[in-house]
Formats: sequence, structure tokens, C-alpha cells
Amino acid sequence: MEQINFFYEDTAFELAHKEIISSWIAHTITSEDHELSEINYIFCSDEYLHQINVDYLQHDYYTDIITFDNSEEEGIVESDIFVSIERVQDNAQDQGIPFEQELRRVLIHGILHLVGYNDKTESEQTLMREKENAYLSLPQFQS
Repeated sequence: MEQINFFYEDTAFELAHKEIISSWIAHTITSEDHELSEINYIFCSDEYLHQINVDYLQHDYYTDIITFDNSEEEGIVESDIFVSIERVQDNAQDQGIPFEQELRRVLIHGILHLVGYNDKTESEQTLMREKENAYLSLPQFQS
């Protein structure tokens, strides 16, 4: 049974257009030849995500997203994805783009990692950005 869940920790943020975003995420996963099992998005504060970064990854810095791949078999997407709303707001402001646009980019960035894309090298970053832009440009999933 496929499902996408949205949770909130230490933030007043509430995601709008949940059904549209869920359909878009599911579409992205199937377009990349994977099957959706379950995704839990946890929207949180900078401090909450920083503590997860320290506790689980031993990284002492702030980030906008941490994706935990809980899949037990190839081709199945099962994950907990933590998103710092404060980081997304700051990044959107720094880039001069709307918050919703940056939020969608971060949401799909986590999914692209889960279906096999990396962003360690310059060429991987270029491909990741191309994939993000392709999925962000789908008219039926823009809000």
C-alpha cells in the first residue's frame, strides 16, 4: 500500500496542496521506474533538523533536508525525509525565489536521491538539477 504522510515537529508550518504534491511525488517515483511504499515527510525547525544531523549522521551543521532510505529492496521507495522549513525559507530568500518553489525543489531533491541520483560531483549535481527542473516544470503538479 503506497502512502505519503506529512508530519510537523517544532514548526507552525502546514503544507498546502497535500493531494497535488503527493500525486506529483508518486508520479516522479514511477517515472524513475521505482515503486512507492511509504514516505514520511517531517517538516521541522532548523534546531530539530540540526540535532538529527548530529545524532544520526555526526554532521554538526544546518541543512535543509535529510533523507533516510528505509527501503529493504531495490526499486522500492520507503523513507523518512526531514525538511527544515527555516532553511528552505532562507534559501528561497537568498535565491530571490518564492518559498513554495524552493520547497518543491527540496521535496523532489530527496526523492531523486531515493531513486538513485547523487550530487557529490559536478556532473552529478548538473544531472540532479536537470531532473529537479524537469519534475518542477510539470504543469499538472504546479501550485
